[in-house]
Amino acid sequence: MMYKNIIKRIIDLIFAIVSLVVFSPIFVLACVAIKLDSRGPIFFQQRRLGKDKKEFKVIKFRSMVVNAPKERPTRMLRNPDEYVTKVGKVLRITSIDELPQLFNIIVGHMSVVGPRPVIPKEYELINKRVKGDVYSVRPGLTGWAQVNGRDEISIDTKVQLDSDYVENLSFLMDVKCIWRTIPLVFRADDAPSVEAERVGQLEEKI
Repeated sequence: MMYKNIIKRIIDLIFAIVSLVVFSPIFVLACVAIKLDSRGPIFFQQRRLGKDKKEFKVIKFRSMVVNAPKERPTRMLRNPDEYVTKVGKVLRITSIDELPQLFNIIVGHMSVVGPRPVIPKEYELINKRVKGDVYSVRPGLTGWAQVNGRDEISIDTKVQLDSDYVENLSFLMDVKCIWRTIPLVFRADDAPSVEAERVGQLEEKI
């Protein structure tokens, strides 16, 4: 409980502040590139569900045209590629579009590691997350389901992984999740699906 309620928050603040300083040149380049590439604001905000199902606005670099649908996940669009800008494709492949969420971490909406925040209209996923006690923790910049398949796994598997993370939340668990995130960012792809792999089994190997 000490880690979950106090230490984790301190680590989040240090990580976010240091990351903002380190990645400040990338922030500047991204801002310039977005403005030169397409009409619209630099940042994109979207309603998401946070801890205790409280809504907040997640901040991202805008990677889509201004008239793109805002209240549904990109994967649910009929032809998502038609909405993504040229610069947006690069931002998404490199995950640079997610960097502004460091501000969400600083203000307390999010954590570095936790279940990824979803939009309020993802009813099936949300209802199953409630049963798995997923909303008892802050959502994360990266998460256990993210590094174990992301959108390539079923909703039930995603909820199970998120629920396992909450149940086994610890400093070592967060380190393991961050460690798995790094190669995914550099490879610019998703993690392989591991439906049969459970947190309890992996924790024994840490």
